[in-house]
Amino acid sequence: MTIDPWLTLASFGIGIVVGLTGMGGGALMTPVLVLFFNIPPLTAVSSDLVASAVMKPVGSFVHLRQGTVNLELVKWLVIGSVPAAFSGVFILKHLGNTEQVSSVTQTALGIALLIASFGLIARAYIRLVQRARVRDGRMPPESKDRPDVVVRKIPTLAVGVVGGLVVGMTSVGSGSLIIITLMALYPMLRASNLVGTDLVQAVPLVASAAVAHILFGDFKMSVTASLLIGSIPGVYLGAHLSARAPGGLVRRALAFVLLASALKLLGVPTSTTGIILLVSLVVAPFVWMLVRRHHGFPALAHSSAVASGAGR
Repeated sequence: MTIDPWLTLASFGIGIVVGLTGMGGGALMTPVLVLFFNIPPLTAVSSDLVASAVMKPVGSFVHLRQGTVNLELVKWLVIGSVPAAFSGVFILKHLGNTEQVSSVTQTALGIALLIASFGLIARAYIRLVQRARVRDGRMPPESKDRPDVVVRKIPTLAVGVVGGLVVGMTSVGSGSLIIITLMALYPMLRASNLVGTDLVQAVPLVASAAVAHILFGDFKMSVTASLLIGSIPGVYLGAHLSARAPGGLVRRALAFVLLASALKLLGVPTSTTGIILLVSLVVAPFVWMLVRRHHGFPALAHSSAVASGAGR
């Protein structure tokens, strides 16, 4: 078994991003494997999922001890996601020859990354609206008590099924797509409960997809070992840096990287990709400033922090 030092270094950097934001594991790792290390899409998805299955339980145990997990939500998500994740891999296996599978996997991955990129923006907007409601007294501030949430069984089950299929086929979604849909379904749920619930439900989900990829996919132990050696210390370091780093800035950069990766995987011409990215880079900050002003916040988040500090 050969360890690739460059792949280990790349996974270390991605691990830092995951530790900082709680998102971006499969959404960044898999396209990096495909685009920069020329690893076949199915091999990239298989190896990334097996690596994630090893890492996911660590954070979930912490949240379980802290009581930030809604186990009823986890139950209904898992009922849908575990068989769907296994089925997603089975569907890939029976699509045809290796070239067809690689092509379908790459396209599915591109679409999933595109959704994840816009999902990050949606998540930021939902959090901004919640902050505005708390400020205006239309929504109670987060308390230390666990909020009572009435589980919407059918929608939650549907989220699990769709999320499981996407994760099984692309390795993307267990930490991005599902948490965003949970925010929309349960806006009163605290952020820590959202993260904890999503992380715990992702353990059996990713494990199911990983087992299916070992059986039917193109799992490579050397790739997975390189990922684990780099990503585990990276996640640890990123978690410690998260209290100091501007998380919003990191998430915006992550959305930009996901968009670039999605366009590349979907075969968008380089010139067109460059134009789209340039327009996004120039226009998006001004649009976000207008959105902040519309909800009664300073255009720049830094201004808000300064004002808050001055009022202390």
